[in-house]
Amino acid sequence: MKKLPSFVDPPSILLVVSPYYETVTNQLVEGATQVLKKANVKINLVEVPGALEIPTAIRLASKHFSGFVALGCVIRGETSHYDTVSNESSRALSYLGLEGICIGNGILTVENYEQAVSRADPSGQNKGGSAAIASLKLLEIRYKFSQKQSD
Repeated sequence: MKKLPSFVDPPSILLVVSPYYETVTNQLVEGATQVLKKANVKINLVEVPGALEIPTAIRLASKHFSGFVALGCVIRGETSHYDTVSNESSRALSYLGLEGICIGNGILTVENYEQAVSRADPSGQNKGGSAAIASLKLLEIRYKFSQKQSD
């Protein structure tokens, strides 16, 4: 595992989860939680109906948490809904990141269920854990530069 940042005061991280594919998202949550526990942060979790609601939930909670981990799964189907959900959730998370919100994006966008399971598995690709690391690294950068401004 990559070296995790350490913090003087443990930050609070909110996992924002769309449990549409529950088996997959449970694995994503497990992987993210394992990483966050090793980093000794405060962990909270909230569920939303779908991937499109994840960015909205993050924005609504942005004043109450240090960072966020977005977790969900979008599997390509027979319609263009996949493209809309994948593109718009990603675009909204990127926009929130540019506003200074520290978000690790763990929304899987895959062709089939097997790909989702492979990517979510905490003992495999562990994309939930990777999203948690991304959130922590962004927090580390925020803290580093906010300290330099006060020096």
